[in-house]
Amino acid sequence: MNRNNSLWLILILLLTAFSLWIDLSDRILIINPFTKENIVDRNVAVKLGLDLRGGLQTLLEADVPADRAVASEEINSTKTILENRANGLGVNEVVMQVAGERRIVAEFPGVSNPDEVVAALKQTALLEFVDMADMPAGPQTEGLVIVTDTDASQAAAGETVYHTVMTGAGLDTVAVGPGTLGGFVINFTLKPETSQTFADYTTANVGKTLAIVLDKKIISAPSINEPITGGQGSISGNFTQESANTLAIQLRSGSLPVPMKVVESRTVGPTLGEESVRKSVLAGAIGLAVVILFMALNYRLPGIIADLALIIYALASLMLFKLIPVTLTLPGIAGFILSIGMAVDANVLIFERLKEELRAGRTLSQAIDLGWSRAWPSIRDSNISTLITCGILWIFGSTFGASMVKGFSVTLALGVIVSLFTAINVTRTFLHTALDNLKLGEHPTWFGL
Repeated sequence: MNRNNSLWLILILLLTAFSLWIDLSDRILIINPFTKENIVDRNVAVKLGLDLRGGLQTLLEADVPADRAVASEEINSTKTILENRANGLGVNEVVMQVAGERRIVAEFPGVSNPDEVVAALKQTALLEFVDMADMPAGPQTEGLVIVTDTDASQAAAGETVYHTVMTGAGLDTVAVGPGTLGGFVINFTLKPETSQTFADYTTANVGKTLAIVLDKKIISAPSINEPITGGQGSISGNFTQESANTLAIQLRSGSLPVPMKVVESRTVGPTLGEESVRKSVLAGAIGLAVVILFMALNYRLPGIIADLALIIYALASLMLFKLIPVTLTLPGIAGFILSIGMAVDANVLIFERLKEELRAGRTLSQAIDLGWSRAWPSIRDSNISTLITCGILWIFGSTFGASMVKGFSVTLALGVIVSLFTAINVTRTFLHTALDNLKLGEHPTWFGL
């Protein structure tokens, strides 16, 4: 065995061991033996999509007049903010995609409180600090709906328009903390460019009322006791821990550039998902077994070696799915099962060329190298065409919000890439390791000749 082949064999064995470790684990934990601190602490459990795990799927649409154009920047910014809100609510593995020019498809696997999630997503959460002039401070103003100069054009005749000192866009950090008199408050810090504006205003208006307004409704109207020049403050009100957390999430993620409404919402039960997973795993096992049997019967010893490479392919693919991570959907699993057949396609081409070279009188070592090099153009072109198709499917899924199509394209593309590695390196290395010292004339049936 030459040195290069030995090195590849060691690398392949290390890859196999690492893949097994990831595949059999739900969490990676590596601790520094000296400091006892966690070097790596990561969840690598398989992530299941909505159709396999159950949860909520919602179609949101821009709640604006039909003749009002929605810019792509607006809808993409809205999607990002909605994702931040969902993550802040503790909803994991959220999938959101822009569908067309005005719609967003949102999927929340494992959600048990869909009404709360949808309500939190729809709120615009426009926070304003409004100058109430000499209006007396106190709880009597809480809940009062007012008109501010951010929507002065919509004010009715005779309505008073108060001055907005700043909006929630000027906030830098937001966190919930305990209040001095019990309950909860929302502590905030300001961005540098806003801090000076706020300091100037509070310095000039000591003793006056500054209302904190959320979506045009006063939630707190404290008196300015002293200038606030440190760039930080707090919002107090009749907050429970839950309501304070909800408001903090909305403030951290900002206002929606475009108001959204729910067009369609449906809940997927976990029972169907569990049955789908069971049948998908069974189908994958049957497909893998049939391919392994076909290769062993048709190509004998090289086929058995290819089967070993195929097992490494499956282990490495699952490892990548868990590390990236890839959210597995039913079409995604179908793409992986399809890629099993793609994984042996390269081996079939190589082995057919291997047989031709052996019949032409080549030595076994020569036949292996020539079989691979002469089959490579076909292998390259077929896999590139598949990857191009996967790219088209990805673009289609991203454009029209078809997450199932994206899941299929991702798993198939990853499978193709891993199969190229196993065909080029793993199968070839195993062939040289096992066959270089065999005499073809003594064992022709081992090669299907």
